[in-house]
Amino acid sequence: MRFLLMPFRILYALYAMVLFVALMIPVFLWALVASLFGRIRGGNLLYRACIVWADTWFFLIGVWHRNLFESPVDAQASFIYVANHVSYFDIPVIVKTFRHPVRPLGKAETARVPVFGFIYRNAIVSVDRSSPEHRARSVELLKSTIRKGVSVLVFPEGTFNETGAPLKDFYDGAFRIAIETGTPLQPVLMLDTWSRMHPRSVFSLNPGRSRSVFLEPVSVGGYTLDQVAQLKGEVYRRMEEGLLRWKAPWISTGDANV
Repeated sequence: MRFLLMPFRILYALYAMVLFVALMIPVFLWALVASLFGRIRGGNLLYRACIVWADTWFFLIGVWHRNLFESPVDAQASFIYVANHVSYFDIPVIVKTFRHPVRPLGKAETARVPVFGFIYRNAIVSVDRSSPEHRARSVELLKSTIRKGVSVLVFPEGTFNETGAPLKDFYDGAFRIAIETGTPLQPVLMLDTWSRMHPRSVFSLNPGRSRSVFLEPVSVGGYTLDQVAQLKGEVYRRMEEGLLRWKAPWISTGDANV
């Protein structure tokens, strides 16, 4: 049966990709205008355009998204959002999850992609890991963004989690910056992106539900830089327990929550 459905899945994925690019063209044109308003205001204007893009694209490809809240979240507060990372589909889900402007942390290399790269570098905080100097500059840009009252989003696993476990090990960066800037951490679980698009093939894209779960925020009050590992461990524990509780479908010991 899977073999018989394969042509339809490929056609659906091609349809979704063509729509993705076509709908991105007006966003690119808007990005040219928004870039004239500076990094913060222009970035916020561009982010709102990306929300419209995502709402349209998700509707046309048959993906319906819901945000779920285990704890109330103050949309006006500044956070360092931390989310799990299992699929390329995590990226469009960002603007369905965060309905107010945030700045995702992203790889600087992606900015070289034609057209999309221009939108990308104006909508994110880029990380250039090519040298210690570039890394330090990226960290300072991230801190500057937070100090201006704009929330940032970090995938602390760094790369896709394909281990079969709820999460991969976390890097220290987000937690160190949270302590240094006094910014609370807001863990978010993206539950269905793995089911919508498997990380090994863009042609696995399929319609269906998408859910993001906001866990209880984690205050960094009282933490010192000597306790980065402790803070990281606490956030990891909460997210791991949440993914198990919601039966995330990539976990090899559990089934999808239906």
